[in-house]
Amino acid sequence: MDDLTTTSGPIEPADPTGDGVATAATRTEYDVVVVGGGAGGLSAALTLGRALRSVLVVDGGEPRNAPAAHAHNYLTRDGVPPLELLRLGRADVARYGGEVVRDDVVEAHRVGADLADGFVVRLARGGEVRARRVVVATGLRDVLPDVPGLAEHWGTGVLHCPYCHGHEVRGQRIVLLGAVPASAHQALMWSQWTDHLTYLEHDAPLDAAQREQLEAVGVTVVAGRALEVTGAPGTLTGIRTGSGHLEATAVVVGARVEARLGGLDGLGLEVVPFVMMGADMGSYLPAEPTGATDVAGVWAVGNVTDPAAQVVSAAAAGVRTAGMLNMSLIVEHADAAVARRRAG
Repeated sequence: MDDLTTTSGPIEPADPTGDGVATAATRTEYDVVVVGGGAGGLSAALTLGRALRSVLVVDGGEPRNAPAAHAHNYLTRDGVPPLELLRLGRADVARYGGEVVRDDVVEAHRVGADLADGFVVRLARGGEVRARRVVVATGLRDVLPDVPGLAEHWGTGVLHCPYCHGHEVRGQRIVLLGAVPASAHQALMWSQWTDHLTYLEHDAPLDAAQREQLEAVGVTVVAGRALEVTGAPGTLTGIRTGSGHLEATAVVVGARVEARLGGLDGLGLEVVPFVMMGADMGSYLPAEPTGATDVAGVWAVGNVTDPAAQVVSAAAAGVRTAGMLNMSLIVEHADAAVARRRAG
């Protein structure tokens, strides 16, 4: 690969949809391939583009927060629809020469033993590209309890994070479905936003201390299991149980998560359990605070490596990781220059 690949101006990829997503890459070699086009991946691509790096973002087009009507806690963008935020992000990336293609990675691997040899990334629609570095920004997959209606209302009437959605349902009648060991803690948090919170034990029955604490702050505790989340799409009405119907305008549930690493097996990445309050809540890809993973040349940003990250946190991580990645390329270039100079 070239010793140093840069871009000094915008590239014009084919974009028939007008939303900043191309049908194919315009070159075969890049400084960086970013796998995943969410806030973290796009933020990394933007920072790298401003550092004059050639960047390709491979976006499968399935953002985790797509069902949600709005994203929150993002300064100057609070309340923006998630898909609109991504459209704006793609436009920012394109302004500095970055490319975004709608595709999936089906295989990726290092070319040789030397990091300078780079990586090959093969795409589902055919063709492959070379990259000096890879950023994994693929996010997580939510694994919901098997309750009819729960998935259909996920992101609209079925919620999980009070900091993301609590203000929009403040003061309303909410049922929290006990699904994981941390559900009692989740209920305690949500009691900040409403005085009309019911805890349905389902798969997470409370011990005496947890019940006392929740009841002391005004939470109603109900034994039994959820049989169905009721209501037409967009108009959730509650949860049907074996003993009746719990009316609610929103249902809260803690979902397990799984790191999305499809097509990246060849990189040698290994996920680890995501443990919260002593309970196994799924998996994630570990990385250093810089974003560096255990595999040299592969970096990670966003929910895939930080399950608790909100949109703004993922975007901030993208900036930090891109800066550290860029420095690794600068050092690699300088080391190669020294080697050539010594060789005469």
